[in-house]
Amino acid sequence: MNTLNDAEARKNLAFELLDAAGYLERRLDRALSTIRGLSFSEYRLLRSLAAQPEARAMRVELAQSVGLTPSAVTRALKPLEKLCYVETLKSDRDARRSLACLTDSGRELLSDAEGIARDVLQSLPIETLSSAGLEGFLKSVGERI
Repeated sequence: MNTLNDAEARKNLAFELLDAAGYLERRLDRALSTIRGLSFSEYRLLRSLAAQPEARAMRVELAQSVGLTPSAVTRALKPLEKLCYVETLKSDRDARRSLACLTDSGRELLSDAEGIARDVLQSLPIETLSSAGLEGFLKSVGERI
């Protein structure tokens, strides 16, 4: 009987974590879109791009870092390109090797978005969570998948 309770508790914890992540994503999405017109998904792409060497990356690399398919990244980058936050450096030989590059306007947008995200995160009651504890938990989950 203890095993069933453990399994049920694990399942409940997993869904509570997913609910918390969804809540946090919605809070960030709402704040970013209200103030800067940026979705949380776009913010994640910009952050990932900025973290790459020279703020340039192939769409496959971006896809891996944010958990999307390369075609989804391409679709998500289109509006950011039209607004001149991202530009594409095309490869002469292979379209898959084209690079997405963060522009100066994109860096400015990301800087503003980082401030908004910081404000949202500071407003959350998460003092009892430890970064090291969460990192260890996520690492152990990742090793089992």
